[in-house]
Amino acid sequence: MSFLILVRHGQSLWNLEKRFTGWVDIDLTKNGKLEAENAGYLIKKSNIKINYYYSSLQLRANNTLKIIQKILNDEKEFVKAWQLNERHYGAFTGLNKIEMAKKIGEKKVYDFRRSWEAKPEALDKKNPYHPINIETYKNVPRNVIPDTESLKDTYERVLKYFKNEIKDKLKSKNVLISAHGNSIRALCKNLFNLDNNQVSNLEIPTGNPLILEFNSDFEIIKCEYLDKERAKDLVVF
Repeated sequence: MSFLILVRHGQSLWNLEKRFTGWVDIDLTKNGKLEAENAGYLIKKSNIKINYYYSSLQLRANNTLKIIQKILNDEKEFVKAWQLNERHYGAFTGLNKIEMAKKIGEKKVYDFRRSWEAKPEALDKKNPYHPINIETYKNVPRNVIPDTESLKDTYERVLKYFKNEIKDKLKSKNVLISAHGNSIRALCKNLFNLDNNQVSNLEIPTGNPLILEFNSDFEIIKCEYLDKERAKDLVVF
């Protein structure tokens, strides 16, 4: 028996401003830090000992994890992987979601945000929001840094990393991943065997730990959000 805990980072500054963030390295709001603290206390109550911690390269996920670890009194080193980053929103990066909906229509914005294969136009490499111009990604091979991504693209990089680096640990150890709405959505597609429409409609709340319990055959035997008041529909389980 083992546990996987998935935590979407707490509210970020650009979440608050309703901007497409993607790979831009934005930090948490005051409320986001409180969400991370609450996540930490909820995990502490579960009495699950975490053996391995993972996060993306992004500040909002890293700082969420650090806050959780502090509350758990377990500030061991954690693995940072660009493969767990949020989806890259291409030319939408930095734009306001509400203003874009007014400009091109709510349906088109929704399709770009949630459909399986649709993706915005590529972000110009000269744009300061392009990852090649952000210090956080200086050690990431340039040939793997995207200009834009679909949910399918995000799924492929997240799942490859999960299978290569994390899955085997769950045979006997407990793992916590602090990541993002779309990287966690990608994992859930695989873990719950969701189809493309189901994963597109899946909502991942900020700062609310999702605990998955596995048996020895890597079958999910239980899953739940720890903050019941802020839980979202996941799957019929």
